[in-house]
Amino acid sequence: MSTVTASEAAYVVAALLFILSLAGLSQHRTSRSGVVWGIAGMVIALAATVGLASRSLTATGLVLIVLATAVGGGIGLWRARVVEMTGMPELIAIMHSLVGLAAAFVGWNGYLDVDAELSGSLLGIHHAEVFIGVFIGAVTFTGSVIAYLKLSARINSRPLTLPGKHVLNVGALVAFVALTVAFVARPNMGLLIAVTVIALALGAHLVASIGGGDMPVVVSMLNSYSGWAAAASGFLLANNLLIVTGALVGSSGAYLSYIMCKAMNRSFISVIAGGFGTPAAAADEGEQGEHREISAEDTAELLREASSVIITPGYGMAVAQAQYPVAELARKLRERGVEVRFGIHPVAGRLPGHMNVLLAEANVPYDIVLEMDEINDDFAATSVVLVIGANDTVNPAATDNPASPIAGMPVLHVWEAANVVVFKRSMAAGYAGVQNPLFFRDNSQMLFGDAKQRVEDILRALDSLDAPVPEMAGTSR
Repeated sequence: MSTVTASEAAYVVAALLFILSLAGLSQHRTSRSGVVWGIAGMVIALAATVGLASRSLTATGLVLIVLATAVGGGIGLWRARVVEMTGMPELIAIMHSLVGLAAAFVGWNGYLDVDAELSGSLLGIHHAEVFIGVFIGAVTFTGSVIAYLKLSARINSRPLTLPGKHVLNVGALVAFVALTVAFVARPNMGLLIAVTVIALALGAHLVASIGGGDMPVVVSMLNSYSGWAAAASGFLLANNLLIVTGALVGSSGAYLSYIMCKAMNRSFISVIAGGFGTPAAAADEGEQGEHREISAEDTAELLREASSVIITPGYGMAVAQAQYPVAELARKLRERGVEVRFGIHPVAGRLPGHMNVLLAEANVPYDIVLEMDEINDDFAATSVVLVIGANDTVNPAATDNPASPIAGMPVLHVWEAANVVVFKRSMAAGYAGVQNPLFFRDNSQMLFGDAKQRVEDILRALDSLDAPVPEMAGTSR
């Protein structure tokens, strides 16, 4: 078997492993095996690529490839070990930027190093691939960098609203089409530089125009962009596996973005065009009544008397790293015979599945972690709801206030429960910048402070309530 045939066969195996990986990652119970399949596929793909390259590379070239692989792998392992789950969204965003940057570089290399055998229509197709690949890669690069800066709070999460922003976006796309036609007809570096600058500006403007409330969709959307950028690189490099892998990532990311937009009652086109995320109206920015506070001890009393409890986590739980005491609280309540379940909004946190991963990390049983559609009808019959670090995903303004920026967004109907305890550090608005009327409802009480510390206080209070009362000195038997 020749090196080319062996490499192509390995690519087919790797592609199948990537498909198995996506299938495994679609469910909690099979997610670990999905990761293993993906790692195995990537190892095979890298080995096959190095083997294929060895036919034409010098010993120095091979050493450089192995060295680059080792350095990249080492950096990846280091970041994976030190990153907190709260930092996972921005880590993924910056990884997408690297994919986009690599695609742009591949495109530029495709222009500078044209196969001498290409001519006629094939040469025109090659130049179109170069131009499109550079455009997609550059848009992905700057868009991902802006998403990283927003998610890591290095810049304001509020949307950038330039005058005529939609005209600017459409103008950039029209310019891209016109420049593509011109480049295919007469390739030159000036046109390639022009489209690179336009794409870099467009990517930054598109994501900067999107508000913080839509950041989970943006991460998923950029995942899709990075996939298409990789597929474009695959065409330029004549690498079938890169085409297949890019198409898998691009299509799955696009579909996930569509599902999330449906969960938020948003138009996908509106989100990617910066149509949501405008600042909240003045009426939403201030407090809308008097809130009531509750102590950890009183919360423990409520939970002790409850027959059913639903816990709805949000990004605040991730920030406080409260998943472990929350899991312990759920365990203790279940031992008492209390029905405990978790209600997960599709966009809770800042990454799809963020809360599910945190709870799985804390060994919360999968069967008590339910999605919004599975649990929303049960809140009315629930004794106590604990809202731990969630805000926008439990905001009744989405259903009650047509003027709210999040109007129409499906949310968890926590306010229908008999008692709601909201864990928050302060009365500040959520990531979308919208005030939450839930905080001022008659059946809601606020438990302020660090979520992890407050849950630990509740656990201690429960233990204290369970402790036997010592007999008074001198009491007769």
